[in-house]
Amino acid sequence: MTPTTDAFDDASNGSTETTGTSETRSTQTFQVVGMTCDHCARAVTSELMTIGGVTEVSVDVPTGQITVGSAQPLTNAELRAAIDEAGYQLA
Repeated sequence: MTPTTDAFDDASNGSTETTGTSETRSTQTFQVVGMTCDHCARAVTSELMTIGGVTEVSVDVPTGQITVGSAQPLTNAELRAAIDEAGYQLA
């Protein structure tokens, strides 16, 4: 059985899953303002993937919702910097 704990910060809803090994996996979901097309999604994805430990990014353009999978939970500052660099705003 895999023990699971939830970790939340002011930027996202997320959870951290700890497996029986030393592997930790975090999934965080948050809102981005200003995305209108696939190019927007690619720009945000590209910036988020430059953050160390990020393993996957899923973007829903119509809702502005982004889900980030990473080895460990990301900080609000890391998320905000990446989104800002892409030209958008973290809600």
